[in-house]
Amino acid sequence: MGQGHSDEHVAHNVSTEQLSHELALRFAKKCFTPLEITHFKDVFRSLADEQDGIQYWKEETLCRFLVIPDALGPGPLIYQMATYLGAFPFPSLAPSILTIEAMLKVVVVMTERYRTVLKRGGADRNKLLFRSLAVFDRRMSSMYEKPPQDLLDSVRDEKLEKVDTSDAILDEARSQAAGEEPHPIRGFSIDKPANDADEDEDDDELALAALESLDAIEVFKYDQRADTKIHHAQIPVDNFRRLLMLLLVIAPLDAQESLSRHAERLTARRLESLKEVADSILWSFTPEQNAGIFYQAFNKIIPASLPYMFDGLNPLFEHFLFSKNIDLSKRKRSSTSAPLTSPTVPEVPDTPVDPLLPREGDILNLDVLSQLSFFIKGNSLFRRLRPLYLGADAGFSLGSIEQKVFNWRAPSILLVSGTRLSFTPTASRERAFADTLPPKRFPDGASGNDSKAKVIFGAYIDVPWKHTYKEAIGSSDMLLFQLSPVHEVFRASTLSTEYLTFTKTGIGLGCPPPRPKNVSGMSSHTALGPVSMMLDSSLEFGVFTHDSTGGGSFHPSQTRKSDWQDRFEIESLEIWGCGGDEEAERQRAAWAFEEREAEARKSVRMGKDIESDRALLEMAGLVGNHNASGGSMG
Repeated sequence: MGQGHSDEHVAHNVSTEQLSHELALRFAKKCFTPLEITHFKDVFRSLADEQDGIQYWKEETLCRFLVIPDALGPGPLIYQMATYLGAFPFPSLAPSILTIEAMLKVVVVMTERYRTVLKRGGADRNKLLFRSLAVFDRRMSSMYEKPPQDLLDSVRDEKLEKVDTSDAILDEARSQAAGEEPHPIRGFSIDKPANDADEDEDDDELALAALESLDAIEVFKYDQRADTKIHHAQIPVDNFRRLLMLLLVIAPLDAQESLSRHAERLTARRLESLKEVADSILWSFTPEQNAGIFYQAFNKIIPASLPYMFDGLNPLFEHFLFSKNIDLSKRKRSSTSAPLTSPTVPEVPDTPVDPLLPREGDILNLDVLSQLSFFIKGNSLFRRLRPLYLGADAGFSLGSIEQKVFNWRAPSILLVSGTRLSFTPTASRERAFADTLPPKRFPDGASGNDSKAKVIFGAYIDVPWKHTYKEAIGSSDMLLFQLSPVHEVFRASTLSTEYLTFTKTGIGLGCPPPRPKNVSGMSSHTALGPVSMMLDSSLEFGVFTHDSTGGGSFHPSQTRKSDWQDRFEIESLEIWGCGGDEEAERQRAAWAFEEREAEARKSVRMGKDIESDRALLEMAGLVGNHNASGGSMG
């Protein structure tokens, strides 16, 4: 039995490399068109280094091709991710040399094209991305101009023993070239804390689905036994900050759009702004200033508050599928005429595009816009926002909001920034505001890295604004969120539907509608929801409340289990409309209709017999002298 068990291990060690190759073939066939494979092959071969007949990409090549900005410093991190993803679905094969098969798998994962093959595991790549970012002792680092000779030798030996694999991949594009095999090397050595729980977290759904598609689940399970537990891994804070800054920059990236256009805007002021936004996001992962980010927090916060954070990687790695060296128009013409003498294709100049924002506000700039796109789909934000109300321009009053925002028939985003008030109000205006609220029972919220007590809150409002009286408006698609100093999204609950109120007493989100005045003469406090935000009638002060027990219109935090309340003096208030010219034209038409109706109500149409009309109005008591007191009925 022992000998049989040993033979099984040997079989598994051999089959992992072959199965990795088989998966690459399947990805090439199912996830790309023949034309895309042609472009991918040309991009890879035109930039690859070669040693002993093995073509590969090094860190400098990958960063130069993707135009990763040096000012942000995430190049080594992107290369680290690629060397891990290139070994998919076997962690024991990582870090991999970036051969053509390894890069193919990197592109498949980064662009989420695996969904066409991995049906069961295609819902989530977050765990795989976490593994690729986790702390480990890297065998392949940027210090090598070329991979270590022993790794190259092992790859060349495998090539001699196996069928040449690249022809099978490139046959999909009717190409003729030689390629590389994945190689078996030791996996990452992840730091191991004493804690050893939650072993079920190591079941990687994407990898399981990949091997299930090849009927090789048992091989995967053996490979996983050699892999370090995921809860032993952590992402260093500095590494994650650099990645966040890159993700903020690439968030608005379109397919085939070069990152260089966005990198040109990276001035010293912009870098400081990027760092501030990245720190707010980072603080949501490390409330206790941990040295690293663990999977438990990563897996909880990403789906709740940052579901679209990695979307910018998709168009970035789509660049592998567009080669500037391939001229399709030349190929068409060559089938009917003589070949052209010029082998090069002139580059098409960058066409002007609409700005991401028509203008920046005091709160909303390009970096905050990218931050919003981490939890609101980018196609609703980039080149789709227009300022409806800016307090600095229109004045801080509810009437100004009514004039600017009402009749906008599409979703809108409210942003408010301010400075925290002291626990004991000092100025008369602060005391007057405090008197309208229930006594403060909760401490201030987390300060993060901000020592200036600045806060930014907001809401995504999916219904048109209007006056509310007895009932609130909104739906379960609304969002309440904090952007600074800690990033967090509070999603709507169905336990209560008190999402938005707009009355003469102010703006409430998650607050019950105002109650009638107390006839007894006693002062009544403004009712605040468990998780809510309220802006007062003068738009001078606001309050954000977080009761961890929940039970209101918005769910409490999934990570901050404490109770807190921020009372703040409003400095800036903005409302942005999500929509284009069509929505703006509808708003203008609605305002014009209401103006015509108002003018019509002002004029009283009189008949030809003016004296008779006047006598009729006097009998009705509408005109004339009616100041005389009436007689007694007694």
